[in-house]
Amino acid sequence: MFCNALRKLCPTLDLEHCPLTKIREGIYRNFSVMGNMSCNNRNIPQPNGPHDAGCTDFMMDHTVQGSFFRLYYPCQKMDKTEMPYWIPNREYFYGLADFLKINRTFSNRIFRCLFGSYKIPAYLDAPFNSTKCPVVIFSHGLGAFRTLYTAICTELASQGFIVASVEHRDMSASATYHFLLKSELDTTSKNSSRNSLKDTLVREWMYYRRLQQGEQEFPLRNQQVQQRAEECILALHKLADINSGVPVQNVLHTEFDWKTLKDCIDLDKVAVMGHSFGGATAIEVLAKEKKFKCAVTLDPWMLPLKDETFPQVTQPIFFVNSEKFQWPENIRRIKMLDSSDIERKMITIRATVHQSFTDFTFLTGNVIGKLMTLKGDLDPEVAIDLSNKASLAFLQRHLGLENNFNQWDPLIEGDDENLIPGTNVNLLQSTL
Repeated sequence: MFCNALRKLCPTLDLEHCPLTKIREGIYRNFSVMGNMSCNNRNIPQPNGPHDAGCTDFMMDHTVQGSFFRLYYPCQKMDKTEMPYWIPNREYFYGLADFLKINRTFSNRIFRCLFGSYKIPAYLDAPFNSTKCPVVIFSHGLGAFRTLYTAICTELASQGFIVASVEHRDMSASATYHFLLKSELDTTSKNSSRNSLKDTLVREWMYYRRLQQGEQEFPLRNQQVQQRAEECILALHKLADINSGVPVQNVLHTEFDWKTLKDCIDLDKVAVMGHSFGGATAIEVLAKEKKFKCAVTLDPWMLPLKDETFPQVTQPIFFVNSEKFQWPENIRRIKMLDSSDIERKMITIRATVHQSFTDFTFLTGNVIGKLMTLKGDLDPEVAIDLSNKASLAFLQRHLGLENNFNQWDPLIEGDDENLIPGTNVNLLQSTL
């Protein structure tokens, strides 16, 4: 749901998932001025851990049923190693435009101006550099894709984790892709790209699937969350194959040497993490696969989940919420997961918004960031640092890690001037 606030760019947008916000007039007229103001000296923060962060893309099986994720990991920094662009293909800009119901040509210029030059603080295809690493599978929000949470994923990698940021193919991403064999290609397809691999595969783009007129939301979102959970579990299975030394054929033909991960992925220390729709996905994953020992959910959107799912979840969960996003019904459903026997913790970060967990919050200035609800009043680096440290402390506690992340245990309890223990949302006792 990372783009919901961007719909303020156009007063005619369909606000099917937008919070109750006021549409801003005159954005088109003033956008170029604000864009220039927000393009200067903005970067995704560098990770703080003892390791450099590397990244590579993985696609096993070219079909839509295959596994597609960006892998973050502790790496060796090489002299000629480059950092990849934050937005890897122009089609992702097209996907954002479609998601927002904005003209592709117009929006492509805006997005390229605002975000096209940014690179992420991770080294592309750099050699792996660590011993056995715990694992986090990360699930993105509605309208997002695999690269939009690098401030979180690179921090985890710098602290010694292997992180697989899944790009979901349930048509909840703004854009994603798979490949078709040329013999399968429908030449009338509007989504087929001319770039091919070894002249046998043609890239097929998939864009966000919008609710149809009169369509109920829950059946679609529940179907999607089921698929998303299976994609997270499939990513873990692929990592298990790689860890066991099974030869992998990455459709994307990256330069990363996957054999170096053999026996270096700790499959006894696996967690799932997600933002918004990805938070609901993380909970669904816990219900489906007990190899996941715990979950960290960032501002989870609970609508996609069936009530029957909650009793099936037997692992610890940490809820990290923003102050401005949650509402009583969503919190009520989170509270359905309360347990006297299993640790279920919740904190709220003061003066933050739903997008405070995404990289967009770092890459926009105050004018555009506040106007589009991409930035709260709290310094974005302070907010993400609190979220990351609290998450690391929770992961150490429930994955049995031998690190010093327990120094941040007080954050799990909300013990900081910028944290609220539990929630800021008032609930009537009768609704609990």
